[in-house]
Amino acid sequence: MKWKWKRNDVIIEEPITEYLTKLFDKEIENNRTFKVSVGTDSQKGGGKGNYKFATVILITSKEDLGGGVTVGRGGMVIAATYYHTFKRRQPKELVNERMVFEVGKSVEAAYEIAPLLDIYGVPMEIHADINPNPEYESNKALQTAVGYILGMGYSFKIKPDAWASSTCADKLC
Repeated sequence: MKWKWKRNDVIIEEPITEYLTKLFDKEIENNRTFKVSVGTDSQKGGGKGNYKFATVILITSKEDLGGGVTVGRGGMVIAATYYHTFKRRQPKELVNERMVFEVGKSVEAAYEIAPLLDIYGVPMEIHADINPNPEYESNKALQTAVGYILGMGYSFKIKPDAWASSTCADKLC
């Protein structure tokens, strides 16, 4: 899939790694440290089995003011939205498939930007919109999703700490 990334509803025309390089250089110039979180969320959208997805690259930065004082300097959200239709299945089966699809899209985006993050020494984690509570349907995908993320060599967060997916991406679906 060719990503159509946007920031503040403005389409990013250049390759995402070139865009991120400029953002990282500006953050470094402003004496800030930062990390990247990648997450995906989805919402049911028109038609049977049709879902709208949003994948975000969230860059959060901090500034060291000296004397042991560090302050957060906010975040930058870069996002791509797209649609996917799943074959008709039982609702419980679909939840598992959709959660794994979400994680797969996050890993795909992370894989694309990982070489750049390695150059800059920027930490990255994948945020999975999966509830650790077994009472929720998304929990059934937890082991598969976490195994996939760890198998790809990335750190991860799940709800309630997965704000790139459950907050940022959620608002874009």
